[in-house]
Amino acid sequence: MIESKLMFSGDCRRLRLSVSLFVVWILLGLSLAFAEQGPRGLIVVGAGGEPAYEEAFSQQVSAWTDAFARAPHSNVTVVGRGENEGGISDLQRVEQELIRAVEAPGSEFWLVLIGHGTFDGKEAKFNLRGPDLTADDLVRWTLPLKGPHAIIVASAASAPFMAKLSAPQRVVVVATRSGYQQNYVRFGGYLAEAIADPQGDLDRDGQTSLLEAFLSASHRTAEFYKNDRRLATEHALIDDNGDGLGTPADWFRGTRAIKKSQGGKTLDGTRARQWHLVKSPEEAALTPVQRNHRDRLEREIEALRESKSSFAEADYWKKLESMLLELAKIYASPPS
Repeated sequence: MIESKLMFSGDCRRLRLSVSLFVVWILLGLSLAFAEQGPRGLIVVGAGGEPAYEEAFSQQVSAWTDAFARAPHSNVTVVGRGENEGGISDLQRVEQELIRAVEAPGSEFWLVLIGHGTFDGKEAKFNLRGPDLTADDLVRWTLPLKGPHAIIVASAASAPFMAKLSAPQRVVVVATRSGYQQNYVRFGGYLAEAIADPQGDLDRDGQTSLLEAFLSASHRTAEFYKNDRRLATEHALIDDNGDGLGTPADWFRGTRAIKKSQGGKTLDGTRARQWHLVKSPEEAALTPVQRNHRDRLEREIEALRESKSSFAEADYWKKLESMLLELAKIYASPPS
């Protein structure tokens, strides 16, 4: 009887140990899967039309895919190269890939359009092989996207895309300020080169943000037209406050917009400044929870700075001090 009880007790201990190990293994697997979730991207390359444009677009795609390759655990898909299986068009492929992006939310998502664009006074289109992609198409297919995402339309006549695609928690970049700027744009090539270029790191935090890449590319675009003694036919805009108006690069001093936005909205740039395709070691060491907390605090600090005039001076500095101390704690705490 005693021997039976000992055997039963031993079996229970082994069972509990097995269950504990199984739970630990599952939790470890889940934590690793979460930790390995890197940026996702969809790069859409349009019809070139001429060999020179085909080559230019191909170089931009290569620059973007190389940048994604430098981001740990990233996942990027390219549409517009090679033959589509099953006789589907590039437009259908874009829809399919965006449906997949909606069904697999989580990490940040980058949508990059590289190519030509047109505008007939009513509707803007991005030129694909076969049926073109309209702004309304993208609105319909990206509306269900959850989590942080950026949409970059590096084509001529791309400004109307911004007005329709702008939304809270979304960064939108377009290569022109009007649908009537319909010449080939050089901004896209400069942006592709700048997105992972350490030389674009204006705030010296060891990484180049989407905002910094936008500013660098805009500067190089302006320099091209100036040096070539041409009238500039493209003026890129960035929008991340959801008002659909966009902000040009010359409205920024460093990485902060210095003009006032309409309707009292937070100025563009704060959210785009927090987007880094290739993160620094210090940034990568933060957990997603810490990074989200930090980003929220930075946006609140920026909003406080813009509303400074509505506070008594002592109240303003007290509130700012409290936010900065909370921000400092994030960097002082080891990753949890």
